[in-house]
Amino acid sequence: MPLPPLTQIGDLPAGVHRATLQEVLDRFGGGSLQRAVVARRLERIYGLVRGTAHLARFVVFGSFVTATPGPHDVDVFLVMADEFERSAVQGEASLVFDHAVADAYFGASVFWVRRHAALGGVDAAVEYWQLKRGGGQRGIVEIVEEAP
Repeated sequence: MPLPPLTQIGDLPAGVHRATLQEVLDRFGGGSLQRAVVARRLERIYGLVRGTAHLARFVVFGSFVTATPGPHDVDVFLVMADEFERSAVQGEASLVFDHAVADAYFGASVFWVRRHAALGGVDAAVEYWQLKRGGGQRGIVEIVEEAP
């Protein structure tokens, strides 16, 4: 499931594009030292969140999945299972679920919601993150497991 080419302005075309973590790292994790650093942050966060065993969807949006040469951080939206209890998460993984702490510790802007709390449903909540600050839409990436 290769990611589509970037548009002329350096964004993915509008839509939720599914890719494995390795595909995302291969596509967006190189070209500059800063991109490599941010890619390692993404990889670390993904591993910690998967380790909770309650991850439903993992979405990457923002400058990391564009042509921006030096994204400062990685932006992530998580949908967690309804049974997920933030208070039960221990250690480094617990830092992911506090927005300000995740920003300071991981260099990541992390937003999350439980499935049942997703306004308009999970798909609508995910698709919301395509909106650009200045208006319009750009594509985002949902990280999916590799096929067996």
